[in-house]
Amino acid sequence: MHWSEGVSKQATWLSGLLDFAQAAEVMEKVGQIPISTSTVWRQANTWGEQLKHQAEVQQAIATALPNREQIMPGEAKTRQRMGASLDGAMVPVRKEGWKEVKIGSVFGTELRPMKDKGTGEMIDLARAVHTTYVAHLGGPREFAQALWAEARQRQWSQAADTIIVADGAAWIWNIVEEHFYDSVQAIDWYHASEHLAQAANLVYGEGTPQAQTWRKEYAQVLFEGHAEQITQRLEQLAKEKPKLAEGLRREAGYFREHQRRMNYLELREDGYPIGSGTVESGCKQFKARFAAAGMRWNRVNLENLLPIRAAIMSQRFDQAWDSIYKPPLS
Repeated sequence: MHWSEGVSKQATWLSGLLDFAQAAEVMEKVGQIPISTSTVWRQANTWGEQLKHQAEVQQAIATALPNREQIMPGEAKTRQRMGASLDGAMVPVRKEGWKEVKIGSVFGTELRPMKDKGTGEMIDLARAVHTTYVAHLGGPREFAQALWAEARQRQWSQAADTIIVADGAAWIWNIVEEHFYDSVQAIDWYHASEHLAQAANLVYGEGTPQAQTWRKEYAQVLFEGHAEQITQRLEQLAKEKPKLAEGLRREAGYFREHQRRMNYLELREDGYPIGSGTVESGCKQFKARFAAAGMRWNRVNLENLLPIRAAIMSQRFDQAWDSIYKPPLS
């Protein structure tokens, strides 16, 4: 049975938001369109596969284009500043267990007056705007190509400045060094603060006043861009407390490794964001659709649904649909 474009589009769109049974229920109750759960599933897989194929073509084109340092004819640098963040979310895959979906966000930035959490003053701080997403179930190499294709589509090469903000995962910074090597790099402020809290809890006990005081003191040190002082203090504590040495040296290593990515005061003064909230929000949204209680995904079906969800979250599902829809032959 051939369905109209409107029905196919609606079923595909709803499948990116809701599980298939809920999508069918909404279509019947709200749209007055009787449709089975299995039909919704087939529509989503059919058109999701088309979106996936289109993304693969775009990735191949992006990787074949000249290096980002070479401006194409007719292109010019703009005053726009852009950023990207990378992370991962675990989803259940049948016969494989929990697998990581790697997620990337690409965004523009702009300065907006906001209340500084430290001083309470209203100051101009960088915020992410016009965020778009990519997602990949698999290894970092393929994901890196998908993220770079998205960045290229967003005219990353023409941006005046770019920044990558992410947590400390090694696979993330390997991608950055290969594909985004000329961007400013920053460890997400909140992840760095969590490592301070872990160190404080190790030394003084979780939730104790001493731990809170130590964390606040060194959070200010970190904010001022002196990660090396934190490294030195943790290494000193490791010598003073042999039973805690392993954990303290691990935390010291984290700050030593990422010291150059922790110039938070300078970054803020220069108008860069220091948080990776865009991708963390993205991870939550992907998990809400694909990791709810009782869900188990066939790998192929999940791979077909990911670009649908990403297009919806990127506020361009209609554009994506228009690029793939071709009426079936009668």
